[in-house]
Amino acid sequence: MIQAIVFLLAALVCVPIAIRLGLGSVLGYLLAGVLIGPVGLGLVSHPQEILHASEIGVVLMLFVIGLELEPKRLWAMRAAVFGGGTLQMLLCAGLLMPLGLLIGWTWQASLVAALAMALSSTAIAVAIMQDRNIMALPVGQSAFAMLLYQDIAAIPLLALAAVRGSATAVVPAQEATAHTPLMQIAALAGVVFFGKFVAYPLMRFVARMQVRELFTAVSLLIALGVAALMEQVGLSMGLGAFLAGVLLASSEYRHALEVDILPFKGLLLGLFFIAVGMSMQLGLLASAPLQVLLGLLAVVALKVLALWLLGRLISLQGQARRTLAVLLSQVGEFAFVVLAAGKASAVLPGADADLLTLIAALSMVTTPLLLLALDRWGQDAAEPQSADEMHDEKPKVILAGYGRYGQTVGRVLTAAKIPATVIDHDAQTVDLAKRFGFKVYFGDAAHPDLLHAAGLGQARTLVVAMDDTAQINALIAHVQRHYPQVKIIARARDARHAMDLHDKGILHVERELFEGSLQTARATLESLDFDRAEAKEFADNFRRYSRQFMQSARAHRHDEKALIDQVRQSREQFEQQMQTDLDRRKTHGSTKGWKAEV
Repeated sequence: MIQAIVFLLAALVCVPIAIRLGLGSVLGYLLAGVLIGPVGLGLVSHPQEILHASEIGVVLMLFVIGLELEPKRLWAMRAAVFGGGTLQMLLCAGLLMPLGLLIGWTWQASLVAALAMALSSTAIAVAIMQDRNIMALPVGQSAFAMLLYQDIAAIPLLALAAVRGSATAVVPAQEATAHTPLMQIAALAGVVFFGKFVAYPLMRFVARMQVRELFTAVSLLIALGVAALMEQVGLSMGLGAFLAGVLLASSEYRHALEVDILPFKGLLLGLFFIAVGMSMQLGLLASAPLQVLLGLLAVVALKVLALWLLGRLISLQGQARRTLAVLLSQVGEFAFVVLAAGKASAVLPGADADLLTLIAALSMVTTPLLLLALDRWGQDAAEPQSADEMHDEKPKVILAGYGRYGQTVGRVLTAAKIPATVIDHDAQTVDLAKRFGFKVYFGDAAHPDLLHAAGLGQARTLVVAMDDTAQINALIAHVQRHYPQVKIIARARDARHAMDLHDKGILHVERELFEGSLQTARATLESLDFDRAEAKEFADNFRRYSRQFMQSARAHRHDEKALIDQVRQSREQFEQQMQTDLDRRKTHGSTKGWKAEV
């Protein structure tokens, strides 16, 4: 309990300061770890245990990313993943390996060290890309494809670090080869089967129970369960969680899953960065400062050079090319595991492995600083922004609520070929709509985080079609406060509610039963031998009268007596006007514009 309080206090102190200084939240967490770690105040011990436990944050982050990538999009990225990822590893390792040979390491040690240092940090790079909102840009997609390839390549790299060591260190090698490729393929097939035939029915069953915390538990169970399975067969936990997310990306429950996972992901990812800061062996800065600083400069500079050269090969230009070079210039967290395996197998001397581990940790600090420098001095003054550089796949319309009212709106939008994301909290409604071909997602449409995950920040219009007045008002207040650029079209419960919404400046307000009731009244007149033109005119006049009354009565709606008096007065005026029209028609004859349909 005390350690948890220490973590939270350190984050509360360091992260806001780092953000205020423009350094970003990642660097703030790293500094918090240094502050409370063994080198700092010594408030927390055993940083390696905390680092291992906090890797769950990275797992959940990759699961959420997977939820944003449908299988067809992932398949479309295969060239970027395997082509760009392979080139990135080869170029970075090719420039780093000669350094080890120059200082007298064996070629085995130089190879393992170069490949380990060629890895980049998924946690840091993705967190920075999300903070800067560049995940959807070409540079973000290219960077993520390379990070995904590194997660795939990390397992054979770990095996290489183990088997390249001395014959006396046989335990890591045995562990590395205990899991056969057949077991790993079977595990991957099991994940695919689970995602398609088990996870979806399970989520549907839990969603119908309307117990939110139980749905949250299922969300965590899916993400962590698949990750644990992958770890048991010797694969990356992050890779397994990412695959599980991809398999559920086409599900209508994906936004609800994302909203439930996000709080846990954020806290545990912050804890991961704090643990990295705590694990830095900064004592080497005092005993071997020149080696540490020169090693850090060489690793970061060579990775920047390799990635900058690679940027041209994958058609990135200017600022995007430089951003990629800096974004992946740090050493990844999985390098700690590879270096530890190399140290255990004696492929790397213990002192050299410790030095590389510190350089890897310090390189994570350099990335936010280098990006700040790039923002300040690396902008192209005349670099044009490509019109199609932003690959925005967010919907134009968010339809909140998909009951009888929302279904009509959704069907019209679908017929007009207008993409819309539809959200409803009733699992049976979601299932029914899906059978009819609509793209509907499960979740509480009044939940701000769910709307954000559904793309409200990029949408042009929000249609509020829910039937609960309090939820409608709360949702509209949140959207107007945080998304003022989004146009709102709202359903009103009754006339008084419509007046309230008009006062809020809503673009269009529609009383939920007004038009349907008006059409019923018009049909009733026709059944009583009014011709269609007369019935339509009556209905149009009543609509006009109703809107005028709404405008005039808004100022008195909170004074019940004044409002009742105005309603009576307005109704009498309308009835007198309609009677005058009827008398005129009887005197001069009715000009029948339309004949009743036979």
